[in-house]
Amino acid sequence: MKKALRVIALALVGLFLVYAVMATQPRKDNYPLENPMRKQGELPLLIAHGGGNGEFPDNTLEAFYNAYSVDENVMMETDVSITRDGVLILSHDTTLDRKTNVTGQIADWDYSQLMEQKVDFGYTNPTEDGVLSGERVHFTDENGVEKYPTDVEYPEGVEPRDEKVFLATTLEDLLICFPNNRINVEIKQSGELGFRALAEAVRLVEEYDAFDRVVFASFHEEIYDEYQRLQAAGEVPEAFMYSPAYDAATKFFVLQLLKLDVFFGDELCVFQFPMEEKGFDLATKSFTNAAHKHNLAVHYWTINDPEDMRLLIEIGADGIMTDYPHRLKAVYDSFNG
Repeated sequence: MKKALRVIALALVGLFLVYAVMATQPRKDNYPLENPMRKQGELPLLIAHGGGNGEFPDNTLEAFYNAYSVDENVMMETDVSITRDGVLILSHDTTLDRKTNVTGQIADWDYSQLMEQKVDFGYTNPTEDGVLSGERVHFTDENGVEKYPTDVEYPEGVEPRDEKVFLATTLEDLLICFPNNRINVEIKQSGELGFRALAEAVRLVEEYDAFDRVVFASFHEEIYDEYQRLQAAGEVPEAFMYSPAYDAATKFFVLQLLKLDVFFGDELCVFQFPMEEKGFDLATKSFTNAAHKHNLAVHYWTINDPEDMRLLIEIGADGIMTDYPHRLKAVYDSFNG
């Protein structure tokens, strides 16, 4: 019995020593280049969620111009779905029911139809499972004021596309109109449509030489797997950037809690998290420090409370995604002041 206990004790000591060595090993850079998704100074990147959808209708060119008026270096978060004629339009939903004056799956509409019919993306309609469930509601801001394209503060030389209608916006529009801004592109569709959307997004990013400022995202595991396949096959440049779906994010979070994140090998560039998930506090300095040891950025969504914004600044977040760019800019200005 004593011999058996001695063997068990020695085994436990050995395991502890192995753990201690692994826990203190230097972490490799999972993103091998200088990471554009990490903050550039003391303050996190100001990221406009859907262009800042508390101020203007989300995923419209007008919303992104509004965010640009707040900060010319704003990072733009958007969502894309592919139309029947193969055009990537900006939309948080894969249907048109909630945000427009028409209905149906985006994949069942041609982009040319959306433009010919001047479909208006300036609504916040009630829906159930993506289907219109009540009277249409025109977009209003937090003060109850209806917004129109003419209300945006545009850069010099830029005019509203239409005085009343928020027209469909394409990913190509965004890349052309904001040639220097970082952009987060989330693939919303899944399955075959998602793969088509991703292929077109990669094509556009390559055409506009934007791999060093565009990061891809998706909550669909098969799309995340495709990011990794493209990378492993050498079908995208080394600068290709993406954030993980749920499984990889969970894996890193658990490993860093155990101090075993040395075993995390995914070659992504940024984690994008809420502040809390399923009772776990994700907004901690220890987590951001763990990610930074891997040259990985940490962005938090969707942050609209000034106190939360201040906390994320203090823990070293690299980016804060908000519906209210003016509000976040005011918090940043208070730090600079």
